[in-house]
Amino acid sequence: MFTGFKKFIVRGNVIDMAVGVVMGAAVTAVVNSIVENLINPLIAMLFGKPNLNSVLTFTFNNSTVSIGAILGALLNFLFVAIAVYFCILVPINKFRDLSDAMFKKQKDSDDAKEISTDQQTVDLLKQIADELNEIKGGSDGEHEVIGRHINS
Repeated sequence: MFTGFKKFIVRGNVIDMAVGVVMGAAVTAVVNSIVENLINPLIAMLFGKPNLNSVLTFTFNNSTVSIGAILGALLNFLFVAIAVYFCILVPINKFRDLSDAMFKKQKDSDDAKEISTDQQTVDLLKQIADELNEIKGGSDGEHEVIGRHINS
C-alpha cells in the first residue's frame, strides 16, 4: 500500500519541488523584510505615506480602488522573483552544469579506457596463437598461418 507512495515521494521532481517551496518561503520572508524595512520607508520619504497602499487611491460610490496596493504587490513579487532567481536558480544551474561536465568527463575517460569486446577477442586469439606457436616451435607453417589470419 505504501510502496506507491514511497516511489512518489522518492522521485526527484517531488523532492526538488519540496525544496523549492521551502526555499521560496524562506526567500519570501527575506524579501518581505526588505520591502517593509527598506522600500516602504523610502516610499514614506517620497510620498509622505507609510506604504504604497494609500498612494494613488480613489473612491467611487463608497468603493475604494488602490492602484498603489497593486503596485506594491507587483514590486513585492518582482523582488521575490529576482531573489529566487539569483539566490536559488543561478547557483543550482551552475552546480548542475559543473556536475554534468564532471560526469561527462568521467564517462569519456571510462569509455577511453574500456576496450571493446571485439578487440578483447582479437587480443585473446593473438595470445593463444602466440602460445601455440611457442609450443610447436613456430617452425610449422600451419601455426604461423593462424597468427597471420588473426593479425590481418
